Order: sequence, then C-alpha cells, then structure tokens
Amino acid sequence: MNLTFSPTTQSDADLLVAIRIAAMRESLERVGRFDPQRARDRFLASFDPVLCRFIEADSVRVGFVLVRPQPDHWHLDHLYIVPEHQGKGIGAAVLRQIFAEADSQRMSIRLGALRGSESNRFYQRHGFQQMDEAEWDIYYMRQPSFMNE
Repeated sequence: MNLTFSPTTQSDADLLVAIRIAAMRESLERVGRFDPQRARDRFLASFDPVLCRFIEADSVRVGFVLVRPQPDHWHLDHLYIVPEHQGKGIGAAVLRQIFAEADSQRMSIRLGALRGSESNRFYQRHGFQQMDEAEWDIYYMRQPSFMNE
C-alpha cells in the first residue's frame, strides 16, 4: 500500500465532516450520541486546514488526520478512516508515521477516544496508555520512544 498525505483547505470542510460522521456513526449510535449537526459543529469549531491532511492509500482518499502541536506534546485531534477502508492497516500506518515524527522531536502524543468505540482498543494496541476519562471520552498518551540514544 502506498500511503500519501495531501493538504486540506477551508473549502474541504464539508467533505471532512462527512468522513468524520461516516467513521464515527456506528460508535456514536451505540452510545446514543449520534447527532450529525453536533458532529459538524464540533469539528468546524476547531478545524484548522493548515494542520489537517487527507490520507490517501494507493491514490484513493480514505480519511484524514489532524495533529495539533502543543508546547509539551502533540494532540492527535482527528484520525478518521472511512468504514470501507478500515481494518486494512491504514490507521496503523498513519500512526507509525506520526510516531516517527513525534519521536524525532521527543514529543508525547495525546488523544481522546469516544467511550465504547473500537478506537480505544486500536490506540491501546499501538502503545497508548489511558490517562483519564470523562463522561463520553477516554484520554490516552503515548510517550516518545528514544531510539539510538
């Protein structure tokens, strides 16, 4: 699989919202929180096209990722793969690239995942440790790996 990333612009917001809703729908329905308008509003309130990238696998747009650099960590704000492309190793490949960049800068990575979502097991499998939880979300952190010291 050839994985590439391409930039997003403000005009991509509706497409990004559609990808987010498609990727999260099953999990949100399971916990009784599926509301497309709320999902749209929450995404648009903090959308920054400069930080967001489309994920393309073999030249097919399959999702997007948005990482927000903070002074002491990176916040993985969004990582969504459309349902028909989930389970193919794309998310894991995206994480490997993010990990390599974060590790080179000795930055930890933090994120939140919807309680009850399959994404919790995905992030735990990839080395994220639970740090906290709230009513609807579980928060994780991955410490940087210091190779070649």
